[in-house]
Amino acid sequence: CLMRLFFLQFLEPVCEDKPTKSAEHSEGTNILTLADDLHLPVLTPDVPTSPKHEFPADWSIKTRLLFMSSQPFTWAEHLKAQEEAQGFAQHCRAAETNLPQSVQEPKLSAELRCAFQQSLVYWLHPSLPWLQLFPRIGADRKITGKACPWSQDEALQQALMSDWSVSFTSLYNLLKAKLCPYFYVCTYQFTVLFRAAGLAGSDVITAMISPTTRGLREAMRNEGIEFSLPLTEESRTRKQKNSEVNLETEAANSPEVGKSPEEGEEPAPSDDDDESFSWLEEMGVQDKVKKPDAISIKLRKEKHEVQMDHKPESLALVKGTNTFTLLNFLINCKSLVAVAGPQAGLPPTLLSPIAFRGGTMQTLKARSINAKARVHLAYEDIFSLEIVGPVMPHSLHSLTMLLKSAQRGAFSAVLYTHEPTAVFNTNLDNASTALNKENICKDLPNCGLHSKTLEQLSQLPTLGKSSIRFLEMKDYAYTWRS
Repeated sequence: CLMRLFFLQFLEPVCEDKPTKSAEHSEGTNILTLADDLHLPVLTPDVPTSPKHEFPADWSIKTRLLFMSSQPFTWAEHLKAQEEAQGFAQHCRAAETNLPQSVQEPKLSAELRCAFQQSLVYWLHPSLPWLQLFPRIGADRKITGKACPWSQDEALQQALMSDWSVSFTSLYNLLKAKLCPYFYVCTYQFTVLFRAAGLAGSDVITAMISPTTRGLREAMRNEGIEFSLPLTEESRTRKQKNSEVNLETEAANSPEVGKSPEEGEEPAPSDDDDESFSWLEEMGVQDKVKKPDAISIKLRKEKHEVQMDHKPESLALVKGTNTFTLLNFLINCKSLVAVAGPQAGLPPTLLSPIAFRGGTMQTLKARSINAKARVHLAYEDIFSLEIVGPVMPHSLHSLTMLLKSAQRGAFSAVLYTHEPTAVFNTNLDNASTALNKENICKDLPNCGLHSKTLEQLSQLPTLGKSSIRFLEMKDYAYTWRS
């Protein structure tokens, strides 16, 4: 109850001291105005799910996590040099840490602290320390004014792209060999999620692109890339079913009355538009009525396709060997890199949970904060742990496993999603459930993820176009809101 009050911002400042924003790790236990410093959202009154021992895989990238607990997060503060080094080594060796259900003295547990460091690691390309390379969509304002020596140097741009192509190809080869579970390609206009066979219920490699435009989809078709639009096709199927139900209902009520177009919808353009105007000739007024030309007819037919540009419905799904064609298409795609503006000449950002050629090891930024919330005319301690950076699905799951043990099975979290990636939780249109999973997933344990994390990411996506916004564990069981 106390944590719910905290999230609803029923907080009052006790002191104005705030930790610096550049903190790499914990800034100690400061008392601050959380409503201002942490920008807490007001929770929507959605009904949470029933308690479960695992939450569904969330394939969106989170920009920030804010964990809350009645137990302190002092175990996440001031890691020793040896613990930090051990955490990096465990990550590089894909060591699996299995903590007990409850850690009695979290602050004294070197195993917990090393595993915490391990869970913060991710890999990035390119690495330019003075630029924030995620998110890329809508990042022009953050990059404006920063040094970009390649923006006017074509030779430097070619060198950057050549290096990027090697890294991109390296990641794809690792993915194909099931040594990398998934990775993201973040451009200034869209994001691509590549997943290995066996993940998200699919028996083949998949790539999801969002958002897309008619121009991008047309270019992909011209390159021979076969893809589907899962959300558009799902919507079309739903409309067809509704139409059939309405038609049957109308036929039962009034057999002589035909079905009219749905309100607000234009009737589908006919292929016989020219013939449909033949009656005008019979009346002798064909020259006085303007007939739609071929271009107008074509535009009407393409209206829906253009309208869904930049929207979640524009999500494109590429599967199997077509993902290799997509790889080559993206490497050679001229519009992949901005030609003007702050991001001009800057290759897309590659994000991966494991090492790859040209990748740079990075860590998410973490800090613990102690605040006081006023409840029933008294102040009570609330402890929080903030994680900032591109939080990928495996990191979210790893962190929750650690908190489950360290916080004695009770914590809450607000999750901030990079919105263009929320649609990656869409269920694949014909994901395989009947094929032999042992054959599909037999090599996946070598991909560098914890076995429990891998098990979660192998399940069919269930969140649809949304993502998890609020997560709570109570008595070792999860509830969540999306």
